[in-house]
Amino acid sequence: MMKRIAGTAVALSLLGGAAFAQGAAPATGLQTQIPTNAVTVTDWYKQSVYDPKDNKIGEIKDVLVDHKNGQVTSVIIGVGGFLGAGEKDVAAPLGAIKVTNKNNNKWYLVMDTTKDALKSAPGFKYDKEATTWVPDNSNSKK
Repeated sequence: MMKRIAGTAVALSLLGGAAFAQGAAPATGLQTQIPTNAVTVTDWYKQSVYDPKDNKIGEIKDVLVDHKNGQVTSVIIGVGGFLGAGEKDVAAPLGAIKVTNKNNNKWYLVMDTTKDALKSAPGFKYDKEATTWVPDNSNSKK
């Protein structure tokens, strides 16, 4: 039974490949060029965030994408702590972070806020089962 399913899958893929080779149109919605202002998520992920006075206030821990339209909506910023201990994760809209050049050669991320403001913001934690960020109520007062 398993061999028959595998054989069918191989045959279908070969037929699909043959149809494409015979001149079938490629999938629509693909780009022929990369936009000149595009950067990769890795240019943001794990990058330090600074305040306007050039003090490090946090680090990008995650970049959130709207699953319906594919647009980047928010970032998760780790703030405080030492080597990950005592660190708090907060959310900020992508538009709150500006890209700035430092010494005219390396860009870095700046947010118009302070480390204290980030520390007092609501915290979030990553729920591995739901694969999403949820409010972190572990430090809330009862």
